[in-house]
Amino acid sequence: MFQNIYVKLGGIMLLLLLLVTFILPLLPYVEEGIEGSRVTFLGDGKATTAPYPPSADFPLGSDREGRNLISVLVIGAKDTLLIITLITLIRYGVGIILGVIATFGNRLVNSVLDTFDQMFSSLPVVFFAVLLLNLPFLLFLDNRFIIVIFIIAIIETGRVGVTIKDQILSIKKEPYIDAAITVGVSPFTMTKNYYIPNILPTLIVNFCYDLGRVALIVGQLGVFSIFVTQEFIQVDAGLGKIENNSLNWATLLGQAKKDLYTSYWIPLYAAMAILYLVLTFNILGEGLRRVFDRKNA
Repeated sequence: MFQNIYVKLGGIMLLLLLLVTFILPLLPYVEEGIEGSRVTFLGDGKATTAPYPPSADFPLGSDREGRNLISVLVIGAKDTLLIITLITLIRYGVGIILGVIATFGNRLVNSVLDTFDQMFSSLPVVFFAVLLLNLPFLLFLDNRFIIVIFIIAIIETGRVGVTIKDQILSIKKEPYIDAAITVGVSPFTMTKNYYIPNILPTLIVNFCYDLGRVALIVGQLGVFSIFVTQEFIQVDAGLGKIENNSLNWATLLGQAKKDLYTSYWIPLYAAMAILYLVLTFNILGEGLRRVFDRKNA
């Protein structure tokens, strides 16, 4: 496995990502940089306001709160990984269960999977996500985070479920499956001992690909100022505002159109961080696919 250049490169990139996520936040430099200031007084008595451009004090510049962008990206890595991992886990958890049930002749589940697959594959996923997540009532829910995660996950559950169903139906044509049915092996035992082990390599590869896919979708939603972690906060009687309660990387893309002309470094480095995520999981997925293909050859 480790002779595969894609596995090596993807593994190194993943290790670096985990280092940034779990180790770098402990450094004093990162902790100090997260305490931003919107106004900085210069030596000549003048003042400058955030966001600050790249400089010796801010190597990548600052965000609109005056926080060191390096610190923001490092602190936000954990929330970013949490969001894309939860979405992908829910998508595959539901997809696998429905896909397995559909193979045993459940017409309702089979129809639901096919409908979801056809409906949500007709247009880009981000299009449906924008429509669904802009529903007004979602802004005022206390548990909005979980609901938004579930909505994004469920959009492509049909695709995952249909893939699982097709693979299991293909395995069912094998002679040893007929033999197992003849001797009375239960569907649960067949799923545990025959179906899941055979589709596991494809599941692992597709899961890696989908981690990158979800990272891209979350980034695209950020450009539309739609965030998984935003919440409605009441500031006065009858008045309120929407705020983000996370530093995940997509939040830095919320004012990308404006920032491109005034503070280009904010969306630039956020987009580069998301691109790194996408490349990491796609390269790792491609490496694992080649490893499994070689074993099956």
